[in-house]
Amino acid sequence: MFRGVNSINLDSKGRMAVPTRYRERLDERCAGKMVVTIDTEERCLLIYPLPEWEDIQRKIEALPSFNPAARRIQRLLIGHATDIDLDGSGRLLLTQPLRDYAHLGKKAVLLGQGNKFELWSEECWSKRNESYQEDIDGLGQLPPEFQSISL
Repeated sequence: MFRGVNSINLDSKGRMAVPTRYRERLDERCAGKMVVTIDTEERCLLIYPLPEWEDIQRKIEALPSFNPAARRIQRLLIGHATDIDLDGSGRLLLTQPLRDYAHLGKKAVLLGQGNKFELWSEECWSKRNESYQEDIDGLGQLPPEFQSISL
């Protein structure tokens, strides 16, 4: 389970150090083998432990390829999926096309999302997070399933 907001830096080669608190879990769960792909709704990256990604990829591949929306998702998510390994120093090397897609520079934000991480440029995350905070009034439009959850 991955949780929390982490400020991180990318070096000039596109390497990011995974916060220490996640490394043991990643080693146990996937031996440091990860998959990075794009988010189709936001300019951020999704980082999955390999077993999690394989389950998702099977579901995406099972979508009907004659459905234009399904085909779009297949092309984008599977087409951008890139295998990466956690190196001995606990870093992930992100390819230039993935960094370009998410507008990643030196400063980034890694968000734990349960079974995966989201990686955002610090600037994009700050803007999005601010808009989420300003849109608190829109919470009245949550799906009915949320009404049974107590926080």
